[in-house]
Amino acid sequence: MSEKNVRLGIIGLGAQGGMYAGVISEGKVEGMTLGAIADIDPAKKEVAAEKYPGIPFYDDYIAMLDSGDVDAVVTTVPHFLHSEMTITAIGNGVHTLTEKPAGVYTKQVDEMNEFAAAHPATTFAIMFNQRTNPVYMDLKALISSGELGKLRHTSWIITTWWRPQAYYDQSAWRATWGGEGGGVLVNQAPHQLDLWQWLAGTPKKVFAKLVFGFQRDIATEDEVNAVVDFGEGATGHFLTCTNDIIGTDRLEFLFDKGKVVVEDSKKVTITRLKQDERSLSDGMSAEDVGRLFMGKIDTADLYETEVKEYESVWGQQHIDVLTNFAAHILDGTPLIADGDEGINGVRLASGMQLSAWTGREIDLVDYPADEYLAELNKRIEAEGKFPTRS
Repeated sequence: MSEKNVRLGIIGLGAQGGMYAGVISEGKVEGMTLGAIADIDPAKKEVAAEKYPGIPFYDDYIAMLDSGDVDAVVTTVPHFLHSEMTITAIGNGVHTLTEKPAGVYTKQVDEMNEFAAAHPATTFAIMFNQRTNPVYMDLKALISSGELGKLRHTSWIITTWWRPQAYYDQSAWRATWGGEGGGVLVNQAPHQLDLWQWLAGTPKKVFAKLVFGFQRDIATEDEVNAVVDFGEGATGHFLTCTNDIIGTDRLEFLFDKGKVVVEDSKKVTITRLKQDERSLSDGMSAEDVGRLFMGKIDTADLYETEVKEYESVWGQQHIDVLTNFAAHILDGTPLIADGDEGINGVRLASGMQLSAWTGREIDLVDYPADEYLAELNKRIEAEGKFPTRS
């Protein structure tokens, strides 16, 4: 490997893989060059030759791993293949950046994580690019500081994922159980599921109502309502769908000593209580409450509010993760997201699906992985288009 650059191999030259190839070839990723491209579609060879002349092309990703042309790879392929390809790459001593989601079901992700842990000399990262968004980086720091106290509840309404029927019709695998493994939870919302548990903590239980093929002619979920239990009384609600053309992105956290509201992933309103809420309650007389409700108490004596506005940083986030991945390989810079963290979002998404399928609350700590896989395979068999999973 070069002392200054990591040669990245791209597995899958689709929209995402093409974007990565573009920014790397344009020199936008410090410490990284484009090493090779692999894709099973013969037409992509011509595309690669035209856009990236001189870059080796392989129709078999394993041949690329064995070629010596790459030090690392990124898996821009269908979700079911992420874990399998990551295991193969790491087994070949090739550093791997896995795309989100880490997989479709927890059994395959557990196998990937265990294999990666047994090969610690090979870097294993995941593309959680939203963790580089300054909005969420600052929010993570605020929550982790403990300034606002313990979490009471959190809610995320994220319905900005509108997709028309033509989106689903363009590929036979989209929004199928056997080809994609789910709908909005595994395609559009994994970033939010990761951010939510990264910020609030990993939920312990989930109960969910999902609607399958509600407003689109698809097999999988296109609307989700879920309630989670974080333990110690803290709860949360997650709502997402692909049929709201207007869309809402509103994230709220209520803590003992304040509240945070994030609107459109850009505007953050932080309200800090002068005392924790319980102390304010205990110290307020009936007369005080009456005056408060009539607007005769200056709320500045109770709390203060700060509003922050952030600029959109779309696109730069992926570059930041790629740069960090290269820096970790070259000099040990800590990863933005270690690959083994991907299982948290997968477990949460599949727990929501299993809850909807069974009508019961699902334990996310003692997670019924085998039951989920059996239920998933029932739906794959019913589709009759794809092989079942193991």
